[in-house]
Amino acid sequence: MNEQEMKKIAIEKYINIQRIKKHGQEEIDYQEKIARAELQMLGISTEDLDVGKQE
Repeated sequence: MNEQEMKKIAIEKYINIQRIKKHGQEEIDYQEKIARAELQMLGISTEDLDVGKQE
């Protein structure tokens, strides 16, 4: 990953935080859905990453 890609990711994270601050739970749910889809496309399971789920 080069510096430009890292900058882009950092900016996207900041923008997402600003959207969450403005739109609350609805935006959190949306961001979670998008992140889950991206991880699944990369072959990464999110089951073990979910907070609140007990084994």
